[in-house]
This record gives sequence, C-alpha cells and structure tokens, in this order.
Amino acid sequence: MQTHDLIGIGFGPSNIALAIALDEKRHTGQPVDALFIEKQAGFTWHPDMVLDHAHMQISFLKDLATLRNPTSRFTFVNYLHEKQRLPDFINLKTFYPSRQEFSDYLGWAAAQFADRCAYAEEVFEILPERQGDEVSLLRVRSRCADGSVRERLARNLVVSMGGTTNIPEAFRPFKDEPRVFHSHNYLSRIDQLGPLKKVAVVGGGQSAAEIFMELHGRDASTQVDLIMRARAIRPSDDSPFVNEIFNADFTDYVYDRSEDERTHLFKEFWHTNYSAPDLELVQQIFKVMYEQKVAGKQRHRLLRRHQVQEVRAGADGLHLRLLDTDGQLEHANRYDAVILATGYVRHQHKAVLAPLAPYLGDFTVDRNYRVRSTPGFRPQVFLQGACEATHGFSDTLLSVTAVRTEEIRCALEEGRAQAPARSRAAALQA
Repeated sequence: MQTHDLIGIGFGPSNIALAIALDEKRHTGQPVDALFIEKQAGFTWHPDMVLDHAHMQISFLKDLATLRNPTSRFTFVNYLHEKQRLPDFINLKTFYPSRQEFSDYLGWAAAQFADRCAYAEEVFEILPERQGDEVSLLRVRSRCADGSVRERLARNLVVSMGGTTNIPEAFRPFKDEPRVFHSHNYLSRIDQLGPLKKVAVVGGGQSAAEIFMELHGRDASTQVDLIMRARAIRPSDDSPFVNEIFNADFTDYVYDRSEDERTHLFKEFWHTNYSAPDLELVQQIFKVMYEQKVAGKQRHRLLRRHQVQEVRAGADGLHLRLLDTDGQLEHANRYDAVILATGYVRHQHKAVLAPLAPYLGDFTVDRNYRVRSTPGFRPQVFLQGACEATHGFSDTLLSVTAVRTEEIRCALEEGRAQAPARSRAAALQA
C-alpha cells in the first residue's frame, strides 16, 4: 500500500493551487509527496454554467498563484502568454475574463499535474491507522469507476470537496424527476428536454439571473417566471472599500472576532456574495421587463416575494403552489421545467471524515485551516472551502486561494518539523 506525505481530496481550483504552491517550493525545502484524488474522470469546473457571455465576477489577478507569487509560471497572465493571446486580452480592457476562458486556464494548470492526480476515484472513507497509543497515518479509501476499491496511506490530508447542491425542501422528493434540476446541471439537462413553453427559475442570485437571460435568448417562444423571496433583485456591492472584505489580510480580522461579531459582519456584507447578481445583469433583466411593457406583451414574469409551498409532478408538467407573501395569497402555476438556482451547502467533508470524529471533534479549525485534534493524533487535516464561518466570505471564493495554499503549505511544513521522532520513524517505516 502506498504511503504519501499528503493526500488531497478533490482537484478543483483550491487543490490545484496547493499543488502549485508545493511544486514551487520543492527546491527550497523538504519535498512533499502529494497525491490528489478526484471523482470526475478529468478536470471540470462548473461546465454546465459556462454560458455564452458569462464572465467572471472576480479579477483575473486573483488566480491560482499571483497573490502568492506574481512571478509564478502558473499565473493567468502567463497562461495568456503561452496561449499567444496576451496582447489581445490587454485590448479587451477588462479585469474579468469570460467564464469559458478562465475554465480553460484552470484546466491548463490542472493538466500540468496529471501525474499527481488519480481521476475517476471517489473518496468515501478515511480511517485512522493506530500504532500503539497514537494515530500516525490515515487510510484513504476510494471507489473507482468500475466499482473496485483502492486504499492508500497518508501522513497528512487536505479536504477540498467543494459544495453540494442546496435543494429546497419542497423539491427534495423529486431528485429523480428530469424536469426538476439544479443550476449546477443546467446546460446538460436543459438540452435534453427539447422545446419548452414555460419554465420556472427559483432563486435571485447570479446563477438565477444568468439562466433567466440565457432562456430569454434561447427560444423566443419560451416563457420564464423568475421566482424569488426578495422584493427586488439586489446587485452585488463590489465597490472598493466593501471589496476589502475579500482581501487575504481580512481573514485575520474575521478569525479574531467573537462569534457575535462575525454574525454581525456576515449580516452586513451578505449581499456582496449571496443573492446578488452583477449590476450589468440586473440592468439587462430590467430592460427585458421594460420592453415587454412597451410592446404590451407579457412573456416573462418576476414573481417577487413568492415562496414555493408545494410541488406536484404530472404528465402535463410540474405544478407549483406558490405563496405571495405580500398579500398571503396562494396561486398555482404549471411549468414544463423548474430550475433551482438555490446555491450550495458545504458540509460534505463531515461525512467523509466521520470515522475520525473521535479525534477531530466538531471539525473546528485553527487560523491555518487545520482541524483541531486530540493529543496523539499525528496527521494534520486541512479544510479548503469549508471554513466560511470562521474565516469569512472569501473562503469559498478564488479571492484568497493562492494565499491560503501558502498558509497551508507552511503549516504542513511546520507540523512535519515538529512531529515527534517516534512518529516520524514510524511514518518512514510505513
């Protein structure tokens, strides 16, 4: 059985950035034997939301490396140089590349670590390996596409599994209904349904707004209802002083606050990251609605302050019972498809780490994203993208990815240096 210094679960942007950080330090410190395990058959990054005209909401300078090492060969600028598009990109005069281009950049970076990633394997269990009164290693169990199980040993672990789709309670019984699906699967699922007369999009954030506009341009005969709990589509606040909350040094500020202070911060800045599309997109939707009024023909509707009370699937379509919370009035609508642009939850790490709960407790982390553990538990376990409650809104975004991976790398190096001699010898024997 192979033993690695580090195993990373998932190979999305966060762990790609970590692979880069480790690679760029291999000549200046003790090399780290790192392996990453990814359930997808190859690198993908939200492929079903790479819509025409969709662009990044974050500057290209917040890529996988620049804020950590501007001279890295893995910067977005160097990607453009190698692709021979740098002068043309400069002429675009933008900090926000298309989502398609940034996805290609991430795939370009991932491809350079193909020999350090095991694709098409899903990690389903992490078990402690005891030696005497200590846990010195972790047994990582993954299932391959053919159903076979592989096991590897790790001295340290980085969990970066991303989010899982947030499905409102009323829609949970319909997980196998092809006419109800999350925005995460938008392009592949919408194309399978063929022509649609009436579609509901549930949500009021960036994904909901993008899908609304995509459906508007897809087929002039399709009617779309945008169902949202809020009174208005509120644009994200990306003004300079507000945007400072996404700076890497703001992580220290958030982490050092009390729980009550963090709750106040999250409430104050909620609309910088959630239920807040780009202003340009909001203006496009308003223009569509206004032009309907001019033409005197209502094709789309914005159902504000509405909640889905009940869902029923029939041969003739999906029937939604909606509550208008302004007047407490209920009404029913029939749709050919319902798209849930309802965001993500980030608790997946707790399930895969459950066998380690006796040693990791409630999975609280220190400033360097390392899960606090009991004495005698020697492996270091780090979380990426699951620490928003203690580290701030930037934790699930690209904003701090490059800097965070350097902090994890340094913590990993420090932990290895401080490991008791007995544990190091046992690990080497393994």
